[in-house]
Amino acid sequence: MPRLFTGVEIPSAIGMALSIMRGGLPGARWIDPENYHLTLRFIGDVDDVTAHEIASMLGRVRRSTFELRMEGLTSFGGRKPRAVVATVAPEPALLEVQAEQERLMQRIGLEPEGRKYTPHVTLARLRDSSNSQVAEYLAARGLFRTPAFQVSRFVLFSSRASVGGGPYVVEASYPLAA
Repeated sequence: MPRLFTGVEIPSAIGMALSIMRGGLPGARWIDPENYHLTLRFIGDVDDVTAHEIASMLGRVRRSTFELRMEGLTSFGGRKPRAVVATVAPEPALLEVQAEQERLMQRIGLEPEGRKYTPHVTLARLRDSSNSQVAEYLAARGLFRTPAFQVSRFVLFSSRASVGGGPYVVEASYPLAA
C-alpha cells in the first residue's frame, strides 16, 4: 500500500542554498537536501487501484509553468515548535495548481485536506527545541531568500513511513505548459 503525495521538486542549486541553514539548533533532525520538496497535496496510504486512479486523474491538470522563490524561514507548531521550514513567496499559479489537485482528489473520493494550504519546504523536524532556541535560530537566519526557479512540472511521490522523511520516489511526473 503506497503512501502518496504530490509536490514540486526543489532544484539542486536551491537545495544547496537551503542546506546552508542546517545546524545551530539543538533538538533538530535535519532533512537531507535530496529530500527537499514542496508538498502540494498529501494523499496518504492508498491501495493500488486508488493509486492508479490518482495517477490518471492528475494527468488532467492543465496549468502553465511559473516561478517560485523561497522567502524566509519560520517554524510550525506554535508554542511547541515541531518544524523549521522555508516559506515560499506568494505565487497565485502555485495556489491554482494546488487547488485543482485538491478538487481532483475529492472527486476521486478522498477526504478534503483539513488544514489551510501553506506552501513550504521542511528543513528540520524538532523534538526538544525550546521556543527561545527556535526564536534565536530564526532571528539569525529568518531573512533567508533564494533566487527564483522555474517550475515546469509537478510529481506524484511515494514514501515509506520513516523517521525524518524520505526517501521519496517519483512515481509519475506531470509537465506544465510552457
